[in-house]
Amino acid sequence: MPPENTESRIDTTVPHNARIWNYWLGGKDNYPVDREMGEQIRSFFPEIVDNAIADRAFLVRTVTYLAQEEGIRQFLDVGTGLPTHNNTHEVAQSIAPDARVVYVDNDPLVLTHARALLTGTDQGVTDYVDADLRDPDAILATAAKTLDLDQPVALMLLGVVNFVADDDEVRSIMDRLLDALAPGSYLVVSHPTDDIDHERAHQVAAAWNEKGTPKITIRTAAEITGLFDGLELLEPGVVSCSLWRPGPTEVGTLRPVAEYGGVARKA
Repeated sequence: MPPENTESRIDTTVPHNARIWNYWLGGKDNYPVDREMGEQIRSFFPEIVDNAIADRAFLVRTVTYLAQEEGIRQFLDVGTGLPTHNNTHEVAQSIAPDARVVYVDNDPLVLTHARALLTGTDQGVTDYVDADLRDPDAILATAAKTLDLDQPVALMLLGVVNFVADDDEVRSIMDRLLDALAPGSYLVVSHPTDDIDHERAHQVAAAWNEKGTPKITIRTAAEITGLFDGLELLEPGVVSCSLWRPGPTEVGTLRPVAEYGGVARKA
């Protein structure tokens, strides 16, 4: 049987998270329906663009830290979204050319672009898994073809757990993924929060969920911190992504954004 035409699976009539996020980051891989939704949310929550930028910068800092300071050479990036600048493999392999990175997503547009653009170094490996976060067994089975799960892995869950509403399901998914990883592995999570501005955070979620896909869930800082239960949470804990070990800034001080993040180690 011939492979399914990926492009035929792309629904351009419904706003999609990966494409809206791409629009906020200044990318071109989006459609009018995505831009319309992006502008609708931006009209009452202009800081949403700062959230997107801060989340990407958080990815860069965490991958840099793990590769440079902790010697991590394997990364499992689930819910990667559309390729942009400073992707996980680019950051990791700029520090350790032999780093191995597996991306996981189930959006057909992401799949198309990932296969075309996500190429790594000659020494390292960059691969892609077409799978859903809700199917951790499929993720692990395919990732194990590229990653050595008996060695430490950084599990990257940036802006993806918020698309699973049920807390018990989230716990089950994360436990399954983490149980399969070796001691010395790390968990990196970012997640939208309502701690900064409760009313507008839920206004964004309501607007998103009315038209967009997949549906989003907002969680408190305490709930996001709970995602790291059983692990050694690194300093400064779960904080605004912009405030997690920031580098020196040229002017002024960094502002907190409504996207929290943290990094923890599996003992």
